[in-house]
Amino acid sequence: MLHNCAAISGEMKLSIFRAAGFLLMLPACAFAASNVVNLSHYDMMRPDFAAMKSEGIVGIIHEATYPRLDRDAQYAARQQAAIQAGLLWGAYHYADATDPVRQADHFLQVVSNAWAQAGALSRPSGVLLVLDFEKNGHYPGGTMRADQAVAFVERIHERTGKYPGLYSGEYHLQQVLNSPKVSPAYKRVLSNCWLWIANYHYEPRATAPWSLWSLWQYCGDGKCDLPRLAYPTRVANISKAERNIFHGDRTALEDFWQERSWSLGGEKRRREPERVLTADLEATGPAAKPALMETLR
Repeated sequence: MLHNCAAISGEMKLSIFRAAGFLLMLPACAFAASNVVNLSHYDMMRPDFAAMKSEGIVGIIHEATYPRLDRDAQYAARQQAAIQAGLLWGAYHYADATDPVRQADHFLQVVSNAWAQAGALSRPSGVLLVLDFEKNGHYPGGTMRADQAVAFVERIHERTGKYPGLYSGEYHLQQVLNSPKVSPAYKRVLSNCWLWIANYHYEPRATAPWSLWSLWQYCGDGKCDLPRLAYPTRVANISKAERNIFHGDRTALEDFWQERSWSLGGEKRRREPERVLTADLEATGPAAKPALMETLR
């Protein structure tokens, strides 16, 4: 009996050592910085934001608008609930190939209205803005081109004084920006945005013209090929979450969020932009492989 117990104890110790060795081979950021969750109206449950905060989540980035000129019906209520739970708040626009300036104005209007309608205790001090620049096979309107993305982010910058983040799957981003039809000038403008990149298989590598990513979506709708011990695919009461790793620690993330957020109430005077971009520039590239189609959905 004592011999059998000793054998079991030895096997348990060996398993523990093997697990520890495996975890040591994983990137340290996987443990410390999986602290941003993105949501949309497709997440049908009522998110438990207080539980998210207790699990180490720092910020939420929620869909605000999508084609064509629609608004996410869950955005305003979830903004208030997340702020009351003590979380940072961000908003993204799912883009299409229609007028990018009109899309940007609609996006800012929805974000601004939700902020204004919230009570003092449920109103974010600032909102982190993002352009969802991915292949659009879900809504009408086609996929936004690189020149349209430039017009969108310039409009956001003109009206808020901040460049938004730019989200895309690594494969799609590489295909679009490596096209010879995308000029260096367009790339320079887009590189003013901070990069939020999706890859559910490994840490993103193709980030040019950015030197590195700021936010990495490693899990979408619970889909993730990475080790689940270090890369969880659920959070609070969401079993199939969309989780993200920030390139830095919690303090750096909070500083990053504060520095790049739109402080509502301080919008710059609006003017109509000059229409100088080439409307027929095609930069979408071939369709992405199904295994690499990362998405905010």
